[in-house]
Parts: sequence; C-alpha cells; structure tokens
Amino acid sequence: MIVSRSINTIRTAAGKARKKSKRIGFVPTMGALHKGHLSLVKAARKECGFVTVSIFVNPIQFGPREDFRSYPRNFKKDEMLLEAEGVDLIFYPSISGMYDRDFSVYVEEISLSRYLCGKSRPGHFRGVCTVVAKLFNIVQPDIAYFGQKDYQQAQIIKRMVKDLNFSLKVKVMPIVREKDGLAMSSRNKYLSIKERKDALCLYNSLMLASKMVKGGICSSATVVANMKKLIRNQAPYARIDYINIVNPGTLEEVKKIKGKVLAALAVYIGKTRLIDNMLLR
Repeated sequence: MIVSRSINTIRTAAGKARKKSKRIGFVPTMGALHKGHLSLVKAARKECGFVTVSIFVNPIQFGPREDFRSYPRNFKKDEMLLEAEGVDLIFYPSISGMYDRDFSVYVEEISLSRYLCGKSRPGHFRGVCTVVAKLFNIVQPDIAYFGQKDYQQAQIIKRMVKDLNFSLKVKVMPIVREKDGLAMSSRNKYLSIKERKDALCLYNSLMLASKMVKGGICSSATVVANMKKLIRNQAPYARIDYINIVNPGTLEEVKKIKGKVLAALAVYIGKTRLIDNMLLR
C-alpha cells in the first residue's frame, strides 16, 4: 500500500494502474474512519482493480465557529484499517499541499446547496465542491463512492460531475447504522453516554415518519410536527436545526407526500450537530 502526501506520487501511481487497464475506485474521506467509510472501501475493492482513499480534513468547508480544530484525527488507526481492506493508495495531503497561500478559485453549486444543511452552513458546500473537484483532478478515478448519510452532499457532487463534465461515475451507498439505529458518524465520538442515548431520537423520528407515510398520511407538516414532538419527548435538551420533507432530486420542500420523498434532519445533541435522512414512499 502506497501512502503519500505528494500529488505527483498519487498521479504517477494512479497513472500506472490506468495503463494496466485497472478501474480506479476512489473514496474521499476526512479520516476518523468507521464502518460506514469501510463499506465504501469494500464496494470500491469489489468493483475496481485499484482503490484510492484520501484522508484530508478540509478547512474551507468548516465555518468560523465549527469544529475544524477539534475534528477527530487518528491517521495511524485509519492507515491500519485501510491496509486491512486491501487499499492500494492513501492520499494524505497537508493543507499547504492542497491550497497555495494565494489560492483563489472555488467551485460552487448554487441550486441544491440552497436547502437543508446549505441554509445553516453557508459556504460549506462551496468548500466541499472545491476540494472534491481538486481530488478528482488529482486521482482521476473511474468511480467515486459516497455515503447516503450525507445525502445532500452526494447529490451536489453528482450535479457537479454532470455539469462540469467530469469523466467518472458517482455511486451513493446505503447508510451504515449501529445496532440501535444511530447512523455512524465520526462526530459520534463527541457524544457523552447520555448524549449517545439521546442521539437515537434522530433515527426514531425517521422511523416514525416512515410509519406515518406507510399509514397513508400525506401532509408533510403533520409528519414533521410529529417528528419534532418525538425528539422533544425523547431528548428534551436537543436543539433542532431543521426537519424537512423534500423532493429527493431537487431537495425542495414538498407539502404533499406523493411517490418517493426524503425526510432529512439536523439536530444538535449537546454541542454536536448530527444529520440523518431516510427515503420514504
């Protein structure tokens, strides 16, 4: 397994694999890896002859009062996990290696990013698109793998790939959950024992929404009101950022639930902001 901070090394290694007609699979991450990340790596390993993973905590996607400095980092553990999965190449760049001091070009999606997390985290998706575009240019993968937990991010990346004519396919893989339903996230490490229990309110509210929709309730307002009530009952100190029922393609809110919709929410448990979502029919 090659581990490098050098863009030239990454390009050379990927280029050699491409000359051997190997399909290149790519999993971009910020490290602090868990089973959710590893499910993406497993999918890439199954479908591709050469698997690359990037580990980079991207400063330009964090707001001024967000957790960039405290975001969990454990490269040695991540390296061991990826080696066990048969990864061929780890790209572990420095901030200065990715962004020159006079860096001034950004990539911004202006439609899908208006909703959900885009409302409460201004500039976040501009940072995501910029770093992912750079990583795609460096690695030049055939397939890039993202998780459904970050549903909005995945849809924005798919739009960027389409609109900017990137020559690759984006695959979105299912959410990986703990046994009790909590979506796996690197930020779960921030939670105390009490907060970890309270955090189940996100999944429980989505399950309630699913039950209501299957039961024939088609008013988004009614579903959202009941989700909020459940969260307040199960985790009185939780702070709801948003709960929305949206069109899964455009991310626009829908008033009437018809066909497939996405229930998405962001909730602060203590100081930790957690997100989750579920496709409903």
